[in-house]
Amino acid sequence: MTTPTPVADEKFARPATDEAIDRAAGALRGRGITVDVVDTVPGARQRVNELLPPGKAVFTAASETLRLSGITEDVDESGRFVSLREQLPPGDIEQFRLRGTTPDVIVGSVHAVTEGGELLAASASGSQLAPYAAGAAQVLWVIGAQKVVPDLDTALRRIRTYSFPKEHARCLEAYGQPSVLSKILIIEREIFPGRATAVLVREPIGF
Repeated sequence: MTTPTPVADEKFARPATDEAIDRAAGALRGRGITVDVVDTVPGARQRVNELLPPGKAVFTAASETLRLSGITEDVDESGRFVSLREQLPPGDIEQFRLRGTTPDVIVGSVHAVTEGGELLAASASGSQLAPYAAGAAQVLWVIGAQKVVPDLDTALRRIRTYSFPKEHARCLEAYGQPSVLSKILIIEREIFPGRATAVLVREPIGF
């Protein structure tokens, strides 16, 4: 039986205005998250390379934002960083689960950020959600301009009607099997100063 591919609502591909991005940045700072706003995707890539600490184990979350920007390649293939993915034995799901939950640093993205400063990440397995929430000592998110939305209701609608259909189609093409939307993490604030950083990009990247 063929699983139908949901149709993505392409209005969520449009980048937010500079004013909306600036409102989101200010709100995130008010919720304890460090924010860097950059103009371009190459600028975000450069900033992430500057922010990643040397000598610490870095875990790259599965993310189209990281892949398309070249950040995944920088961390996992360049040899400049200690890549946790490169250290883990291929196919060892248990080690991936245990070590991936509590890395020194996780770098990834989210699927929506509200102008009020809430961050939302969705997942099929949930592998990136535990380190985002508490497991990683340091969290770094790269967020494209199209992910900034007015409020929480719109953020949830963006996940269900745009991000999930896009991921579903990607999984069908890459792996021959559908994705599922099984977990959504809502990050209201960060209580540990300096733990979480969001790099907001004034260009769209990822989905």
